[in-house]
Amino acid sequence: MKLHLYFVRKFLFTFLGLMAAFFVLQSLLDLVDQTRRFQAQDVSFGGLIQLTLLNVPQGLYQILPLVMILSTIALFLGLARSSELVVVRAAGRSALKALAAPAVVAFLIGVLVVAMFNPIVAATSKRYHELSQSLRDGGSDVLSISADGLWLRQGGTGGAEGQTVIRAASANPEATVLYDVSFLVYSPSSELASGPVRRIEAREARLEPGAWLLSDAVSWPLLSGVNPEAKVERSTELKFPSTLTQERILESFGAPNAISIWELPRFIAQLDQAGFSTRRHSVWMQMELAQPLFLLAMVLVGAAFTMRQARGGGTGFAVLASVLLGFGLYYIRNFAQVLGENGQIPVMLAAWAPPAASILLAWGLILHKEDG
Repeated sequence: MKLHLYFVRKFLFTFLGLMAAFFVLQSLLDLVDQTRRFQAQDVSFGGLIQLTLLNVPQGLYQILPLVMILSTIALFLGLARSSELVVVRAAGRSALKALAAPAVVAFLIGVLVVAMFNPIVAATSKRYHELSQSLRDGGSDVLSISADGLWLRQGGTGGAEGQTVIRAASANPEATVLYDVSFLVYSPSSELASGPVRRIEAREARLEPGAWLLSDAVSWPLLSGVNPEAKVERSTELKFPSTLTQERILESFGAPNAISIWELPRFIAQLDQAGFSTRRHSVWMQMELAQPLFLLAMVLVGAAFTMRQARGGGTGFAVLASVLLGFGLYYIRNFAQVLGENGQIPVMLAAWAPPAASILLAWGLILHKEDG
């Protein structure tokens, strides 16, 4: 038991040390990138620091498999150089038992990462997106989905109309057609709190380049001193100017990593009710749930090449091979994610097959090296 706790302690210290090193390195690189990206907006240094700290957690979250495999390599290379693995084998313990402690720790780290770090990354990513969009575009476009339908705010088009709040009961999966839609239009000089100046209701709103094409539209002026019903206008087709595009609408709500794993099931249900495709978010949720298994696979891959005596030579080749294999499995996992999002393979297969295959491959390499 003491031996397992010793390996747990060494592995944890190695993992946390590498995480700290990557945090510092990524913070410096991201600070330079934020400075270049917002140099035209005249953002203060404190604002750049804030943007950097909000963006770094997402980067660390993405490189967790790399940190895990490097931690395993550092652990077993250190044990090999100090001949501790030789002592463990001489004491009658199998090297596979020495691997048990890091493997369990990696799996538990994966569970904690999904349960605790994922919501933090989601919150910081969402705040970073909002803040960066506000600095670049004035925070013009915001979309949210609730049980009442979807709500969209678009910026002013530079004419006599300012920001517009759009509510729709549902939409098509491509987000280019809204059904049972209402437009609340504000004047350019007023804030949203001062009230709208125009209301439009339509059976359907189709997004075209530079405008919404409204079908069966009814428009009411909401100016003070004007009777809305007396000035009502009805149109079979009505064009309403817009700065939105399909990509901007999808980006407003379509980033699964900006939604906490605890909120994803409810969000997916609301997304499906609103008429949008849920495949992208379903694949992401299943891949997050499979994250502990993939981190476990990275430990097994690192151990398969470095759980050996240092005197045998070929240490550099072993490290390179384990890192390359880890990167290869990581990109296969990402490729499976793309196939799952595009509907080429089932969601469960895209999320769970790469971690399972990685574990089986690494375990086969370990058994081959240990038992021949």
